[in-house]
Amino acid sequence: MPSGKVHLTVELALLPGWVAAGALIGLPRPHLTAFALSYTCAALLLSPDLDLARSAPASRWGPLRLLWAPYARLFRHRGLSHSLFWGPLTRLLYLGGLALLVLLPLHFWLGAPLPQAFPARILLPLLTGVYLSHLVHVGLDGVWTQMARRLPNR
Repeated sequence: MPSGKVHLTVELALLPGWVAAGALIGLPRPHLTAFALSYTCAALLLSPDLDLARSAPASRWGPLRLLWAPYARLFRHRGLSHSLFWGPLTRLLYLGGLALLVLLPLHFWLGAPLPQAFPARILLPLLTGVYLSHLVHVGLDGVWTQMARRLPNR
C-alpha cells in the first residue's frame, strides 16, 4: 500500500485540478470554496485509514485521536471503511454521533442551542469534497495493489 504521505500528497496535488475543473464548468465561488475546504479536511482528517489504530490521519487529531479508537475497532482495515459509498458515510455518521453525544447533554442541561444544518446549497459541494478525496485514496490503493501484483517477486 502507498504510505500515508503518498496518499496525502496525491490527494492534495489533485485539488487544484478539481477546483479548476469546477471553475471551468461554471460552479459558483462559494461552492468551489466549500468543496475545496471539505476535500482538504477529508484528506487530512477523515481518511479511510482511520480504521487503523495507529495512522497519520488519527494522529492529526492530536489529543482527540482517542475518539477514533472505537472506529478502528469497529472496522477492519480496507473493509467497509474503504467502500466507495459506505466508507465516507461511516466516518460522517460516526463523527455526527460523537457530536450528538456532546451537544445533546449541553442542550438539555444548559439550554445551549443546537447548531443549524448546513445550507442545502452547499451540502452537495461539501459531500462531493469528502467523497472525491475518499475516491482518490481508494483508487490509489487499487492502482498500487494492481502494480504490486504485476511486478515479479524479488
